[in-house]
Amino acid sequence: MAYDRYTAICHPLHYVGTMNKRVSRQLVGGSWIMGLLYSLVNTVPVLKLHFCGPNEIRHFSCELPSLLQLSCTVTLTNKIALLSSAVIFGFSSFLFTLVSYIHIISTILRIRSSEGRRKAFSICSSHLIVVVLLFVTALSQYMKTSSVTSLVLDELFSLQYSILTPMLNPIIYSLKNKDMKTALTRTLGKIQVSHAM
Repeated sequence: MAYDRYTAICHPLHYVGTMNKRVSRQLVGGSWIMGLLYSLVNTVPVLKLHFCGPNEIRHFSCELPSLLQLSCTVTLTNKIALLSSAVIFGFSSFLFTLVSYIHIISTILRIRSSEGRRKAFSICSSHLIVVVLLFVTALSQYMKTSSVTSLVLDELFSLQYSILTPMLNPIIYSLKNKDMKTALTRTLGKIQVSHAM
């Protein structure tokens, strides 16, 4: 999405040629490969762990940091693998997105008309909201030290990046659609009228 927005804003006349099916397949394939490598790097070391104590994870989902706390063997290798893979895969994605948005924002600021700036920023604002929601919560969850553990905060962050962000994603992107805005306004108007009665 970051590359798509970068191409749409910074090189609009070349968009159709640049964002062809081959490039789209490469971007999707690259993200799938990164996801597979991230999973393998963190799953294979878990297979060597022994679990002999309590078997209840105090969390909404079975995430690796919560699982490592239940192991009765040394988890230093797992923690190093988790931290290094989060840094490599998480920060590389974040850095790629950040660099593209620096180019996008500098291009938007050079647009002379305020209507053009508003239109260009509305194209990428929804993606920027989703990116910030995802990266801030996920990276803060995976990069924090074990001494800063709060069960409620862990569960809240986990809900945010694993459930709420993907769930809000279609809603945030469709808010640019005029039909969606009209339907949302109409629905909120009906809710307000029913509460007033």
